Amino acid sequence: MLNEQRKILKQFSAGRIILPILLGLGVAMWLFLREFNPASFQKITWTTSSTMWMLLAGVSIFIRDFAYMVRVRALTDYELGWYRSFIVIMLWEFSSALVPGMFGGGFLFAIFILNKEGVNMGKSITAIMNSSFLDGIFLATMAPLVYWFIGKEALFSSVHIDTTVGSSIFYTFWVVYFSIIGYKILIAYALFVNPHMIKALLLKLTSLPLLNRWHQSAIETGEQLIIASKGLKNQNSKYWVITIISTFASWIARFSIVNCIIHAFHGDNIINDAVIYGKQVVMGIIILLSPTPGGSGLAEYIFSNFLNEFIPNGLASALGLLWRILSYYPYIFVGAIILPRWLKNHFKLDQFKM
Repeated sequence: MLNEQRKILKQFSAGRIILPILLGLGVAMWLFLREFNPASFQKITWTTSSTMWMLLAGVSIFIRDFAYMVRVRALTDYELGWYRSFIVIMLWEFSSALVPGMFGGGFLFAIFILNKEGVNMGKSITAIMNSSFLDGIFLATMAPLVYWFIGKEALFSSVHIDTTVGSSIFYTFWVVYFSIIGYKILIAYALFVNPHMIKALLLKLTSLPLLNRWHQSAIETGEQLIIASKGLKNQNSKYWVITIISTFASWIARFSIVNCIIHAFHGDNIINDAVIYGKQVVMGIIILLSPTPGGSGLAEYIFSNFLNEFIPNGLASALGLLWRILSYYPYIFVGAIILPRWLKNHFKLDQFKM
Protein backbone atom coordinates (compact mmCIF):
# COMPACT_ATOMS: atom_id res chain seq x y z
CA MET A 1 0.00 0.00 0.00
CA LEU A 2 2.84 2.39 0.85
CA ASN A 3 4.46 1.75 -2.55
CA GLU A 4 1.15 2.54 -4.27
CA GLN A 5 0.87 5.77 -2.30
CA ARG A 6 4.40 6.76 -3.28
CA LYS A 7 3.66 5.98 -6.93
CA ILE A 8 0.55 8.17 -6.90
CA LEU A 9 2.22 11.07 -5.10
CA LYS A 10 5.19 11.09 -7.48
CA GLN A 11 2.81 12.54 -10.05
CA PHE A 12 3.02 15.83 -8.18
CA SER A 13 6.72 16.60 -8.27
CA ALA A 14 7.83 20.19 -8.93
CA GLY A 15 8.67 19.26 -12.51
CA ARG A 16 5.20 17.93 -13.20
CA ILE A 17 3.66 21.07 -11.72
CA ILE A 18 5.81 23.37 -13.84
CA LEU A 19 5.44 21.42 -17.12
CA PRO A 20 1.77 22.27 -17.93
CA ILE A 21 2.37 25.90 -16.97
CA LEU A 22 5.32 26.15 -19.36
CA LEU A 23 3.44 24.33 -22.13
CA GLY A 24 0.36 26.51 -21.83
CA LEU A 25 2.25 29.78 -21.50
CA GLY A 26 4.60 28.80 -24.32
CA VAL A 27 1.77 28.18 -26.79
CA ALA A 28 -0.09 31.27 -25.59
CA MET A 29 3.03 33.42 -26.08
CA TRP A 30 3.64 31.99 -29.57
CA LEU A 31 0.05 32.72 -30.58
CA PHE A 32 0.22 36.17 -29.00
CA LEU A 33 3.40 37.17 -30.85
CA ARG A 34 2.04 35.74 -34.10
CA GLU A 35 -1.04 37.97 -34.07
CA PHE A 36 0.23 40.89 -31.97
CA ASN A 37 -1.08 44.25 -33.11
CA PRO A 38 -0.78 47.23 -30.73
CA ALA A 39 -3.79 48.87 -32.37
CA SER A 40 -6.02 46.00 -31.21
CA PHE A 41 -5.23 46.70 -27.56
CA GLN A 42 -5.61 50.45 -28.00
CA LYS A 43 -9.17 49.89 -29.18
CA ILE A 44 -10.18 48.14 -25.93
CA THR A 45 -12.78 50.20 -24.09
CA TRP A 46 -13.37 49.06 -20.52
CA THR A 47 -16.91 49.85 -19.37
CA THR A 48 -19.20 49.10 -16.47
CA SER A 49 -20.59 46.30 -18.62
CA SER A 50 -17.08 44.83 -18.97
CA THR A 51 -16.66 44.80 -15.20
CA MET A 52 -20.06 43.17 -14.77
CA TRP A 53 -19.21 40.40 -17.24
CA MET A 54 -15.88 39.67 -15.56
CA LEU A 55 -17.66 39.48 -12.21
CA LEU A 56 -20.10 37.02 -13.78
CA ALA A 57 -17.10 34.98 -14.94
CA GLY A 58 -16.03 34.84 -11.29
CA VAL A 59 -19.55 33.78 -10.30
CA SER A 60 -19.39 30.99 -12.91
CA ILE A 61 -16.14 29.73 -11.38
CA PHE A 62 -17.76 29.76 -7.94
CA ILE A 63 -20.84 27.85 -9.20
CA ARG A 64 -18.61 25.32 -10.95
CA ASP A 65 -16.71 24.49 -7.77
CA PHE A 66 -19.70 24.77 -5.43
CA ALA A 67 -21.69 22.34 -7.60
CA TYR A 68 -18.78 19.90 -7.48
CA MET A 69 -18.75 20.22 -3.68
CA VAL A 70 -22.49 19.51 -3.56
CA ARG A 71 -21.94 16.46 -5.74
CA VAL A 72 -19.01 15.01 -3.79
CA ARG A 73 -20.98 15.38 -0.55
CA ALA A 74 -23.95 13.54 -2.06
CA LEU A 75 -21.72 10.86 -3.58
CA THR A 76 -20.17 10.14 -0.17
CA ASP A 77 -23.53 10.15 1.67
CA TYR A 78 -22.61 13.46 3.33
CA GLU A 79 -19.66 12.07 5.25
CA LEU A 80 -17.72 15.18 4.19
CA GLY A 81 -18.46 18.64 5.56
CA TRP A 82 -18.23 21.74 3.39
CA TYR A 83 -14.62 22.55 4.27
CA ARG A 84 -13.37 19.00 3.66
CA SER A 85 -15.37 18.94 0.41
CA PHE A 86 -13.57 22.11 -0.66
CA ILE A 87 -10.18 20.53 0.08
CA VAL A 88 -11.13 17.38 -1.84
CA ILE A 89 -12.30 19.35 -4.89
CA MET A 90 -9.22 21.59 -4.93
CA LEU A 91 -6.87 18.61 -4.73
CA TRP A 92 -8.91 16.71 -7.31
CA GLU A 93 -8.82 19.67 -9.72
CA PHE A 94 -5.09 20.01 -9.00
CA SER A 95 -4.46 16.40 -9.94
CA SER A 96 -6.68 16.70 -13.04
CA ALA A 97 -4.66 19.74 -14.13
CA LEU A 98 -1.45 17.69 -13.99
CA VAL A 99 -2.67 14.44 -15.56
CA PRO A 100 -3.76 14.18 -19.22
CA GLY A 101 -7.50 13.56 -19.65
CA MET A 102 -6.76 10.57 -21.90
CA PHE A 103 -4.98 8.94 -18.92
CA GLY A 104 -7.82 9.36 -16.46
CA GLY A 105 -7.30 12.94 -15.29
CA GLY A 106 -6.34 12.18 -11.68
CA PHE A 107 -8.85 9.33 -11.23
CA LEU A 108 -6.69 7.25 -8.86
CA PHE A 109 -5.58 10.24 -6.82
CA ALA A 110 -9.20 11.29 -6.32
CA ILE A 111 -9.98 7.88 -4.78
CA PHE A 112 -6.85 8.22 -2.66
CA ILE A 113 -7.90 11.70 -1.42
CA LEU A 114 -11.39 10.60 -0.40
CA ASN A 115 -10.06 7.56 1.40
CA LYS A 116 -7.57 9.64 3.37
CA GLU A 117 -10.37 12.06 4.26
CA GLY A 118 -12.05 9.22 6.16
CA VAL A 119 -14.37 7.84 3.48
CA ASN A 120 -13.99 4.06 3.35
CA MET A 121 -12.31 2.64 0.25
CA GLY A 122 -15.48 1.07 -1.16
CA LYS A 123 -17.44 4.31 -0.96
CA SER A 124 -14.47 6.29 -2.32
CA ILE A 125 -14.27 4.05 -5.37
CA THR A 126 -18.05 4.24 -5.86
CA ALA A 127 -18.05 8.06 -5.59
CA ILE A 128 -15.23 8.63 -8.09
CA MET A 129 -16.39 6.06 -10.63
CA ASN A 130 -19.91 7.44 -10.50
CA SER A 131 -18.66 11.01 -10.86
CA SER A 132 -16.78 9.97 -14.00
CA PHE A 133 -19.94 8.29 -15.29
CA LEU A 134 -22.04 11.41 -14.56
CA ASP A 135 -19.55 13.65 -16.40
CA GLY A 136 -19.85 11.28 -19.34
CA ILE A 137 -23.65 11.63 -19.25
CA PHE A 138 -23.32 15.40 -19.57
CA LEU A 139 -20.98 15.23 -22.57
CA ALA A 140 -22.96 12.41 -24.18
CA THR A 141 -26.15 14.48 -23.87
CA MET A 142 -24.83 17.93 -24.67
CA ALA A 143 -22.75 17.17 -27.78
CA PRO A 144 -25.64 15.91 -29.96
CA LEU A 145 -27.92 18.63 -28.59
CA VAL A 146 -25.62 21.48 -29.62
CA TYR A 147 -24.91 19.79 -32.95
CA TRP A 148 -28.63 19.39 -33.65
CA PHE A 149 -29.71 22.88 -32.59
CA ILE A 150 -26.67 24.89 -33.69
CA GLY A 151 -25.54 22.93 -36.73
CA LYS A 152 -22.33 21.77 -38.31
CA GLU A 153 -21.50 25.00 -40.16
CA ALA A 154 -21.83 27.21 -37.08
CA LEU A 155 -19.93 24.87 -34.78
CA PHE A 156 -16.99 24.37 -37.14
CA SER A 157 -17.15 27.65 -39.06
CA SER A 158 -13.85 29.08 -37.83
CA VAL A 159 -11.88 25.99 -38.87
CA HIS A 160 -13.22 26.10 -42.43
CA ILE A 161 -15.05 22.81 -42.55
CA ASP A 162 -14.47 22.43 -46.30
CA THR A 163 -10.70 22.19 -45.83
CA THR A 164 -8.64 19.14 -44.94
CA VAL A 165 -7.79 20.55 -41.51
CA GLY A 166 -11.40 21.45 -40.78
CA SER A 167 -12.63 18.03 -41.84
CA SER A 168 -9.97 16.40 -39.70
CA ILE A 169 -11.13 18.33 -36.63
CA PHE A 170 -14.76 17.52 -37.41
CA TYR A 171 -14.10 13.79 -37.65
CA THR A 172 -11.76 13.84 -34.65
CA PHE A 173 -14.57 15.34 -32.59
CA TRP A 174 -16.97 12.51 -33.49
CA VAL A 175 -14.35 9.79 -33.06
CA VAL A 176 -13.58 11.03 -29.54
CA TYR A 177 -17.29 11.48 -28.81
CA PHE A 178 -18.25 7.95 -29.80
CA SER A 179 -15.21 6.60 -27.96
CA ILE A 180 -16.55 8.30 -24.83
CA ILE A 181 -20.03 6.89 -25.49
CA GLY A 182 -18.67 3.37 -25.94
CA TYR A 183 -16.60 3.62 -22.77
CA LYS A 184 -19.48 5.02 -20.72
CA ILE A 185 -21.87 2.32 -21.97
CA LEU A 186 -19.33 -0.26 -20.85
CA ILE A 187 -19.04 1.43 -17.45
CA ALA A 188 -22.84 1.72 -17.15
CA TYR A 189 -23.25 -1.99 -17.89
CA ALA A 190 -20.62 -2.76 -15.28
CA LEU A 191 -22.08 -0.44 -12.64
CA PHE A 192 -25.73 -1.32 -13.07
CA VAL A 193 -25.92 -4.76 -14.69
CA ASN A 194 -22.99 -7.17 -14.54
CA PRO A 195 -19.60 -5.98 -13.21
CA HIS A 196 -18.27 -9.54 -12.99
CA MET A 197 -18.71 -10.04 -16.72
CA ILE A 198 -16.84 -6.81 -17.52
CA LYS A 199 -14.04 -7.81 -15.17
CA ALA A 200 -13.77 -11.19 -16.89
CA LEU A 201 -13.71 -9.44 -20.29
CA LEU A 202 -10.95 -7.07 -19.18
CA LEU A 203 -8.87 -9.95 -17.83
CA LYS A 204 -9.32 -11.91 -21.05
CA LEU A 205 -8.31 -8.97 -23.22
CA THR A 206 -5.24 -8.16 -21.15
CA SER A 207 -4.17 -11.79 -21.26
CA LEU A 208 -3.30 -11.25 -24.94
CA PRO A 209 0.45 -10.81 -25.56
CA LEU A 210 0.21 -7.19 -26.75
CA LEU A 211 -2.00 -6.15 -23.83
CA ASN A 212 -0.41 -8.19 -21.07
CA ARG A 213 1.34 -5.22 -19.51
CA TRP A 214 -2.07 -3.86 -18.43
CA HIS A 215 -3.25 -7.11 -16.85
CA GLN A 216 -2.69 -5.96 -13.25
CA SER A 217 -4.48 -2.68 -13.94
CA ALA A 218 -7.39 -4.67 -15.42
CA ILE A 219 -7.62 -6.73 -12.23
CA GLU A 220 -7.74 -3.55 -10.12
CA THR A 221 -10.28 -1.87 -12.42
CA GLY A 222 -12.49 -4.96 -12.37
CA GLU A 223 -12.46 -5.03 -8.58
CA GLN A 224 -13.27 -1.32 -8.45
CA LEU A 225 -16.24 -1.81 -10.76
CA ILE A 226 -17.61 -4.62 -8.59
CA ILE A 227 -17.24 -2.48 -5.44
CA ALA A 228 -18.82 0.55 -7.12
CA SER A 229 -21.72 -1.53 -8.45
CA LYS A 230 -22.54 -2.78 -4.95
CA GLY A 231 -22.37 0.77 -3.61
CA LEU A 232 -24.89 2.11 -6.15
CA LYS A 233 -27.55 -0.59 -5.86
CA ASN A 234 -29.41 0.90 -2.91
CA GLN A 235 -29.23 4.59 -3.80
CA ASN A 236 -32.57 6.43 -3.84
CA SER A 237 -33.98 8.95 -6.31
CA LYS A 238 -32.81 11.93 -4.19
CA TYR A 239 -29.21 10.77 -4.61
CA TRP A 240 -29.54 10.67 -8.40
CA VAL A 241 -31.43 13.97 -8.69
CA ILE A 242 -28.81 15.85 -6.65
CA THR A 243 -25.79 14.29 -8.36
CA ILE A 244 -27.16 14.75 -11.88
CA ILE A 245 -28.30 18.36 -11.31
CA SER A 246 -24.99 19.32 -9.66
CA THR A 247 -23.05 17.68 -12.51
CA PHE A 248 -24.95 19.63 -15.18
CA ALA A 249 -24.75 22.88 -13.16
CA SER A 250 -20.99 22.55 -12.80
CA TRP A 251 -20.37 21.84 -16.48
CA ILE A 252 -22.71 24.59 -17.68
CA ALA A 253 -20.95 27.06 -15.37
CA ARG A 254 -17.55 25.83 -16.60
CA PHE A 255 -18.45 26.61 -20.21
CA SER A 256 -20.16 29.94 -19.43
CA ILE A 257 -16.83 31.44 -18.26
CA VAL A 258 -15.73 31.96 -21.87
CA ASN A 259 -19.06 33.58 -22.81
CA CYS A 260 -18.55 36.09 -19.99
CA ILE A 261 -14.96 36.88 -21.03
CA ILE A 262 -15.91 37.45 -24.67
CA HIS A 263 -18.81 39.72 -23.65
CA ALA A 264 -16.44 41.76 -21.46
CA PHE A 265 -14.22 42.61 -24.45
CA HIS A 266 -16.90 42.75 -27.14
CA GLY A 267 -18.48 46.05 -26.18
CA ASP A 268 -22.18 46.36 -26.87
CA ASN A 269 -22.08 44.23 -30.00
CA ILE A 270 -24.51 41.31 -30.14
CA ILE A 271 -22.88 37.88 -30.12
CA ASN A 272 -24.39 34.43 -30.39
CA ASP A 273 -23.96 32.89 -26.95
CA ALA A 274 -25.44 29.56 -28.02
CA VAL A 275 -22.81 29.11 -30.74
CA ILE A 276 -19.97 30.08 -28.38
CA TYR A 277 -21.28 27.61 -25.82
CA GLY A 278 -21.65 24.88 -28.45
CA LYS A 279 -18.12 25.44 -29.69
CA GLN A 280 -16.85 24.97 -26.14
CA VAL A 281 -18.59 21.60 -25.92
CA VAL A 282 -16.72 20.60 -29.09
CA MET A 283 -13.47 21.99 -27.67
CA GLY A 284 -13.96 20.20 -24.36
CA ILE A 285 -14.37 16.84 -26.09
CA ILE A 286 -11.40 17.30 -28.43
CA ILE A 287 -9.15 18.40 -25.54
CA LEU A 288 -9.81 15.05 -23.86
CA LEU A 289 -7.59 13.58 -26.59
CA SER A 290 -4.63 15.73 -25.55
CA PRO A 291 -1.60 13.82 -24.19
CA THR A 292 -0.46 16.92 -22.30
CA PRO A 293 -1.38 17.66 -18.66
CA GLY A 294 -4.75 19.37 -18.45
CA GLY A 295 -4.74 19.82 -22.23
CA SER A 296 -2.00 22.47 -21.93
CA GLY A 297 -0.97 23.86 -25.29
CA LEU A 298 -3.86 22.29 -27.19
CA ALA A 299 -6.45 24.18 -25.11
CA GLU A 300 -4.84 27.56 -25.82
CA TYR A 301 -4.43 26.78 -29.52
CA ILE A 302 -7.93 25.47 -30.07
CA PHE A 303 -9.42 28.44 -28.21
CA SER A 304 -7.91 30.86 -30.73
CA ASN A 305 -8.91 28.65 -33.63
CA PHE A 306 -12.51 27.95 -32.61
CA LEU A 307 -13.56 31.27 -31.11
CA ASN A 308 -11.55 33.78 -33.13
CA GLU A 309 -14.62 34.95 -35.10
CA PHE A 310 -16.28 36.20 -31.89
CA ILE A 311 -13.22 38.06 -30.56
CA PRO A 312 -11.97 41.51 -31.65
CA ASN A 313 -9.05 41.25 -34.09
CA GLY A 314 -5.72 40.58 -32.41
CA LEU A 315 -7.14 39.60 -29.02
CA ALA A 316 -7.86 35.88 -29.45
CA SER A 317 -4.61 34.61 -27.91
CA ALA A 318 -4.76 37.15 -25.08
CA LEU A 319 -8.32 36.15 -24.17
CA GLY A 320 -7.37 32.49 -24.46
CA LEU A 321 -4.65 33.08 -21.89
CA LEU A 322 -7.09 35.02 -19.68
CA TRP A 323 -9.51 32.07 -19.88
CA ARG A 324 -6.81 29.66 -18.68
CA ILE A 325 -5.68 32.08 -15.96
CA LEU A 326 -9.22 32.09 -14.60
CA SER A 327 -10.21 28.46 -15.11
CA TYR A 328 -7.04 26.35 -15.06
CA TYR A 329 -3.91 27.84 -13.47
CA PRO A 330 -5.56 28.75 -10.13
CA TYR A 331 -6.14 25.05 -9.41
CA ILE A 332 -2.44 24.34 -9.93
CA PHE A 333 -1.38 27.11 -7.57
CA VAL A 334 -4.05 26.43 -4.93
CA GLY A 335 -3.34 22.70 -5.08
CA ALA A 336 0.40 23.26 -4.75
CA ILE A 337 -0.27 25.28 -1.58
CA ILE A 338 -2.80 22.86 -0.08
CA LEU A 339 -1.04 19.58 -0.91
CA PRO A 340 2.00 19.89 1.43
CA ARG A 341 -0.20 20.75 4.41
CA TRP A 342 -2.63 17.99 3.49
CA LEU A 343 0.22 15.47 3.32
CA LYS A 344 1.56 16.68 6.65
CA ASN A 345 -1.84 16.11 8.24
CA HIS A 346 -2.22 12.59 6.83
CA PHE A 347 1.29 11.15 6.66
CA LYS A 348 4.71 11.26 8.18
CA LEU A 349 6.55 13.52 5.76
CA ASP A 350 9.67 11.37 5.72
CA GLN A 351 7.66 8.55 4.13
CA PHE A 352 7.27 10.44 0.86
CA LYS A 353 9.69 12.12 -1.49
CA MET A 354 7.89 14.62 -3.74
